[in-house]
Amino acid sequence: MTALELVITDIAEEVPGIRSVTLEAADGAPLPGYVPGSHVVLELGCGRRNAYSLTGDGVDPAAYRISVLHVPAGAGGNGGSEWIHRELTPGTKVGALLPRSAFPPVARARRHLLIAGGIGVTPILSHLRAARRWGREVQVLYTFRPGRGAHLDDIEDLAGGLPGPGLETCTEREAFTRRLDTVLAEQPIGTHLYVCGPGPMMDATLAAAAAAGWPDSRLHSERFGADALAPGEPFTVTVTHAGNRRELTVPSGVSLLETLERTGLDVPNMCRQGVCGECRLTVGGGTPLHRDLYLSDDEKAAGDAVMACVSRADGPTLEVSL
Repeated sequence: MTALELVITDIAEEVPGIRSVTLEAADGAPLPGYVPGSHVVLELGCGRRNAYSLTGDGVDPAAYRISVLHVPAGAGGNGGSEWIHRELTPGTKVGALLPRSAFPPVARARRHLLIAGGIGVTPILSHLRAARRWGREVQVLYTFRPGRGAHLDDIEDLAGGLPGPGLETCTEREAFTRRLDTVLAEQPIGTHLYVCGPGPMMDATLAAAAAAGWPDSRLHSERFGADALAPGEPFTVTVTHAGNRRELTVPSGVSLLETLERTGLDVPNMCRQGVCGECRLTVGGGTPLHRDLYLSDDEKAAGDAVMACVSRADGPTLEVSL
């Protein structure tokens, strides 16, 4: 269900392959504020709904701004990025849900260690703007391919005006890995780490922090959607709906959501990337294999809910209700 009607007011090519888009309320009304690190789900003209990180600090925004990496539909993308880069023009109207955050800054942190990889800089930029507003101590480690450092000037300006070590950049993987180990070891007690970027880079960062003795409570991560997922094993799902029970086979490489849709069952959904939480189903039996980015660790451990767009059964059967 659309909560906001937005209009594109500006488009800029940030660096090759990354397009920045400014959106304002179509009726000129004030936009809802949001927590730094939030994302917004947009209803795109290509028939897709995708989640994008907002790059502002969230206080009284006159506009929402996002930056989108061009991922061709035939190269692992779902068409949303292609539409934004090839079809979107100023004046286009799009629907949106209210901003949501699963990646907020911790106000009590002694220092905020912000680690970004590639397009993962977008929520990190939001954190940095908030740090500038509130005078928080920060350190930024930003890795990107040569010539692909989106928002680099903004980050240099923001980080340079704050207490803390400021900004370091890396354009080679080996240099980033070496520097990461040193940076993790140098942090004062009470530092919180925030990381966003490609899945392997994030996994390596979190693993290095854990190996260095960082507690889980000080590690925060944001993924843009479920990374390319293994096709998974086939399983049988029993669906309870309107007093009836149906047994369906979910093949390898086909999501639970797609299987339900193909049989005519209507499941609310938005992003189809495990981010927005719209396709949450109640689990009545079996064990879910959680692959979403929405449920908390405690909710996943409870095993009574599953995100149909990306998650599967951890075993041969699963029972859900609509």
